[in-house]
Amino acid sequence: MKHVIIGTAGHVDHGKTTLIQALTGVNPDRLKEEQARGMTIDIGFAPLTLPDGTTVSIVDVPGHERFLKNMLAGATGVDVVLLVVAADESVMPQTVEHLNILRFLDVRQGVVAVTKSDLVDEAWMQAVQEDIREHLKDTFLAQAPIIPVSAITGKGLEKLRHALLSAVSRARARNTALPYRLPIDRVFTVQGFGTVVTGTLVSGTIQVGDPVEILPQKLISRVRGLQIHGVKVDRAEAGSRVAVNLAGISPEQLERGAQISAPGVLVPTVRMDAVLQILGEAPKPVRTHDRVRLYVGTDEVIGRLVVLNDSKQIPPGDQGYIQFRAEKPFVCARGDRFVIRSYSPMQLLGGGMVLDPNAPLHRKVTPQLLQALQAREKGRVEDMLESVLLAAPHGLSRRELAMKLSVEEDKLEALLQQAQEKVIHLQESYVIHTTCLQALTERLQHLLQTYHQRYPLRAGMPKEELKTALGLPPDGKALNHLLAYWTSREIVKSAAGIVRLSNFVVQLNPHQERLLQRIEKFYTECDLIIPSIEEVSRAVKAPPDAIATLLRIGLEQGRFVRVAEGLYYPQSTLNRLKATVRNYIQQHGSITVAKLRDITQTNRKACLIALEYLDACGFTRRINDTERILVNASAEE
Repeated sequence: MKHVIIGTAGHVDHGKTTLIQALTGVNPDRLKEEQARGMTIDIGFAPLTLPDGTTVSIVDVPGHERFLKNMLAGATGVDVVLLVVAADESVMPQTVEHLNILRFLDVRQGVVAVTKSDLVDEAWMQAVQEDIREHLKDTFLAQAPIIPVSAITGKGLEKLRHALLSAVSRARARNTALPYRLPIDRVFTVQGFGTVVTGTLVSGTIQVGDPVEILPQKLISRVRGLQIHGVKVDRAEAGSRVAVNLAGISPEQLERGAQISAPGVLVPTVRMDAVLQILGEAPKPVRTHDRVRLYVGTDEVIGRLVVLNDSKQIPPGDQGYIQFRAEKPFVCARGDRFVIRSYSPMQLLGGGMVLDPNAPLHRKVTPQLLQALQAREKGRVEDMLESVLLAAPHGLSRRELAMKLSVEEDKLEALLQQAQEKVIHLQESYVIHTTCLQALTERLQHLLQTYHQRYPLRAGMPKEELKTALGLPPDGKALNHLLAYWTSREIVKSAAGIVRLSNFVVQLNPHQERLLQRIEKFYTECDLIIPSIEEVSRAVKAPPDAIATLLRIGLEQGRFVRVAEGLYYPQSTLNRLKATVRNYIQQHGSITVAKLRDITQTNRKACLIALEYLDACGFTRRINDTERILVNASAEE
């Protein structure tokens, strides 16, 4: 079943709320101040039963220009507009402004109701209808029915219901297969239930018990209950007006403008790329650095525009690409429609569509950037896939890719199959464009080659240093995915937080090799009583830093093992230790620290360190407070 939202529009005092009450029997003005003043201040809601028995939601919006912010919040999710024009005044400034807003929000269906028809004669009514048609001739309502009505006498109401039914039948169905998303327009508390939010479900299906993420606050909750038109339901589909009872959330944590969604679907942003259409009646061009108010979802966000063209401006009546840089985090998705107004004085400037909801910072306009934006604007996911991947130079997860393309997982899988020659799966959940991977691989090889030449005695570059040098995200996920891929292709080797080219081997000069041999000989003579670096330094007459460097190289070459921090055995000592412990246990069943001390004629501390190391490397296992047994009695050295 298709769910549709009807939204009112029109000038203040043209009778929108009165008409809704006549159609539905419900007064959508819920605030005492609204009812006392007889003027709608905030958005209101009512269910409307159409002639075929279908129930749809009507969102009633304020007509006064002072409350345009509220009108914009109410216009989110509207599928069909009910444009209200009073017969005694005809088209007025807010009529035109609301019409422009709805055009920017991509509303495509509607009906015009001429209210207060009982107050004018036929000739005047005819003139008003001609005036309305003239104003609508270049809009999506050019062919919409214009129906004279009277909320007082009931004239035209039934005809209006049938016209709305026809418009509803033509409205586009929303995608219920996408993850659910609901921009919040009201937050309140219900005694005994807790926090409730309302809004229009713009995509997906939500069910009682579903986990919920609230953004941009990054709160996690759960759906305790759902209502549609005051009736409890177990699930709600896209296009429904929904009240959601949230578990574990206080109303003070939320506000209009936040969105609830399936966890992990949306990411708060402070930058988005978009295509922007400027009103022909706009007072001046929109320029880079202009401070504006952006209305997306139910949120108002203040920020600055960066016009992505050479002239750094978009004249009235034209359109172009922009980046919006917000002063606070907000939430949007690709394909979302938005409206902008000047910061002060607040005038409608234009509107457009979100192309990239989490855009990188553009320092200059390049042909590649414009091509990517053009592909996103076209809307064909086949065209967009490559541009999205090319715009992610270090790759992205399949979930992020699905979110940027606004497609379901099964659709994404088919797209990736079609583009398999251009997409590399670094790991099952992470993908990258072949061009981006090639560039990163070449950069990696150059960085490591240079590093090895500069530091020939170092095992390789630390991962953190490599991550920064490659310009990868700080969380390290991208680097881990890339390293797994490069390692599987034997391009690099990575261990203990160090990365090196696979063919790199530390080369010691003759002097360094002789010094390492002396170090190895001294450790061997010390046997299980491990000397400190300072003791080794005095014995071989070399600086501690040189000792530490050569010990690390000895570790990489397999000549030493690290027993604990700063403590090393030469491989020969470890082999003798294992043979001694194995032989004793095979003869006596177990070994203790005291027994090893007696056998080796060393001290208790050295033997304790030795047995704890053998436990840690899985050679022996402790079975009580004192005894060890072999983990594998037949283990070879």
